[in-house]
Amino acid sequence: QVQLAESGGGLVQAGGSLRLSCAASGRTFSSYNMGWFRQAPGKEREFVAAIDQSGRSAYYADSVKGRFTIFRDNAENTVYLQMNSLKPEDTAVYYCAADRRFRILRLTTTEYWGQGTQVTVSS
Repeated sequence: QVQLAESGGGLVQAGGSLRLSCAASGRTFSSYNMGWFRQAPGKEREFVAAIDQSGRSAYYADSVKGRFTIFRDNAENTVYLQMNSLKPEDTAVYYCAADRRFRILRLTTTEYWGQGTQVTVSS
């Protein structure tokens, strides 16, 4: 079992940056593919980014490619999402996710979820 604790959300102006952090418990953190999803009001939760166990392969939704970067520090059991050039449409609750099986995380199969952190981008 793994527990995920997110931080770093907040209010930022369009064009600005935020870095989200997700600290994971457990001695087998390096065995998990990690990622981020987001959910805007009235919308379904959608995939944002994922990174494999080694941290060598990363995957991004088309909507964030070139602006967001996911990376992890296995020694600190933490995964990050660096968000640059933020847009109002990035406003959502962002959720950390963990799964042992799939490098590209899916909403319906992801094993563990964080509690979510609010990101609000003003125009």
